[in-house]
Amino acid sequence: MAVICLAKMLSLSMCPFTWPNVLSLRTIANHAAGQLGSVNRHCITRTALQKCMRKTSHQYGCSKHSRSVHATSSLMVSKILSVDEIFTKRSLHDYLKRVEAEYHSYLEIVNTAAHQTDDEDLKLKRTRVASLGPLVQKIRDLELKKRELEETKMLLNDNDPDIRDLAETETEACHIAIQDLKQTILSLLIPEEESDMSDLVLEVTAGIGGQEAMLFTAEIFDMYQGFAAFHGWSFDTLEYMPSDLGGLRHAAASISGPLSYKKMKFEAGVHRVQRVPKTEKQGRMHTSTMTVAVLPQPTEISFTINPKDLRIETKRASGAGGQHVNTTDSAVRIVHVPTGIVSECQQERSQIKNKEKAMKVLRAKLYSMKLEEETSKRYQTRKLQIGTKGRSEKIRTYNFSQDRITDHRIGKTVHDIHGFLSGEELLEEMTESLQRFSEQEALMDILEANDQ
Repeated sequence: MAVICLAKMLSLSMCPFTWPNVLSLRTIANHAAGQLGSVNRHCITRTALQKCMRKTSHQYGCSKHSRSVHATSSLMVSKILSVDEIFTKRSLHDYLKRVEAEYHSYLEIVNTAAHQTDDEDLKLKRTRVASLGPLVQKIRDLELKKRELEETKMLLNDNDPDIRDLAETETEACHIAIQDLKQTILSLLIPEEESDMSDLVLEVTAGIGGQEAMLFTAEIFDMYQGFAAFHGWSFDTLEYMPSDLGGLRHAAASISGPLSYKKMKFEAGVHRVQRVPKTEKQGRMHTSTMTVAVLPQPTEISFTINPKDLRIETKRASGAGGQHVNTTDSAVRIVHVPTGIVSECQQERSQIKNKEKAMKVLRAKLYSMKLEEETSKRYQTRKLQIGTKGRSEKIRTYNFSQDRITDHRIGKTVHDIHGFLSGEELLEEMTESLQRFSEQEALMDILEANDQ
C-alpha cells in the first residue's frame, strides 16, 4: 500500500528538479517505506529520486553535464573516486598532454630569449614554466615507472625461481611507486586556495532547540578544542557565553597551527543532533541544531584595517566571572563603521587583552568578506554557513540512539559518537574524506572547463 501511494504521488509530481523538491520526495519515500525495512526503504527512495531526475531532466532540458553539487548542499552524496578511477578518464590524459605541450612551448621561448629581462610577457612565461616544472617532471617519472613495470613483468615467467621472486618484489614496488606518482600528479593539478595556509577563527552558535541546542553547542565546541589538541594547534578562547544549564549560547576561538584552516574549513555549516535530552522526562527524541562558522585569520601584514573606520566602546562585563564583573569597564565592543560589522569581547579581566581579541575576530570577519568579494568560491562562506540555523539545512547529523554520525555532503557515516566528539581519529577521518571529495570536485571542474 505504501508503495502504491508513493507511485501515485510521484506520478502527480510535475515539478522542476530542484533540491527542495528532491528533499520532499526523499521524505515521501522514507515515510512510505517506513514499515518495509532498511533495504526496501533504500530501494524505494533511490528509485523514486531517479525517476524524478530523469523525468524533469527530460522535461526541462537539464544537461547531464551540469554540476549542482555544492559544499553546503544537504544532498551532496557522491562517490569519492579512487586514483585509478580518475586516471581512466580520457579528459585527464588530454589535459596532461596539453600541460606538457604548454610547458615545452614556453620553455623554448624562455631559453631562446634568456638575456631579455624587461619583457612582461616573458616574465609571465618564466613564472608559468617554474610552476609547471614539478608537474611535468612527475608525468615523466610516471611514464618511466610504467615502462619499468612492463619490463619487470616479463621476468615473472623466467625459468630461474630467484629471478621470478625478485621480479615479484620489484613489481609490487613499481605498483606502489606508480600509485604515489599518480596521487602527486593529482595534487599538483589542484590549485591551492589563498586562505588554506591561514589560521582561523571558529564561531559556534546555538540554533533551534532551546537548552538542548545550547548543551550540544558546548559539546561541539569542546570537540574542536580536542581536535586542536590532537593536531598540536593552539586554541585561544575569544568569547564564551554560557547558558544557565551548562550549555553554550555562543563562543569564538582562535585556532593557530599548520594546515588548521585547510582541515577545519569543511566543518562550517549547520550540525543537527537527534537524542533524548537530559531535561526530557517522557523519553521523547528531540532534534536540535547549532551552527559552526570557520573564518580564515589573516596576518596583520596581509590585511590591515584603517583605525579611522573603527568605533571602540567599553562597558562593564556581565555574567559570572568574579570581582571584576560589573566593577570595571573591561568589556570591549568594536564597530567597523563602513560595514557595520561588530565584534565584542569580555573574556579577559584586562581591557587591553579584550580589545586585542575583539580585533582578531573583527579582522577575520572583514577578511572573510574580502574573500567573498574577490573570488567566487566553491564552498559557501560565512553568510551561507550560518543561514537560518534551521533543521533542514544540516550538513551533519549526530544520532545518539543509533550511535551514528552522518555527513550529508558526501554520504559518509561513522559510528561511535563519543569517540567522534573527542575530536581525534574519527573526526580526522571525516575531514580527510571531505578534503578528498573537495580535491576531486576541483579536479573535475578543471577537466570540464578544459573540455569546453
